[in-house]
Amino acid sequence: MAKSYQELVAEAKAETEQTDVESVHGALSSGEDVTVLDVREPAEWEEAHISGAKHVPRGLLEYQAAEQLPDKEARIVIHCASGGRSALAARSLKEMGYTNVANMDGGINAWKERGYETE
Repeated sequence: MAKSYQELVAEAKAETEQTDVESVHGALSSGEDVTVLDVREPAEWEEAHISGAKHVPRGLLEYQAAEQLPDKEARIVIHCASGGRSALAARSLKEMGYTNVANMDGGINAWKERGYETE
């Protein structure tokens, strides 16, 4: 049976760790070793992004993962605009053997709503 985008995202969220923007902001503020991965499109990235984040558009993630994210055990928090694309990306990385990956639920939209800084 065919699945909708919403069904795919719901399954991906159920299969992967979910975190919130407050936890990610706290981790970054305290200097924890965490890679923030932004999987939005280039135009979205240019508009605003989290300082220090890596940018790999969702469509290139599987292709560029080994080069951009060489440590499969490193803490990686993925985000997009609202959390859908990043949930799918988190599931893909998990399937590729990454062991410490989380989706930042709410994405950069929630980040900005909290008043957290962007570049």
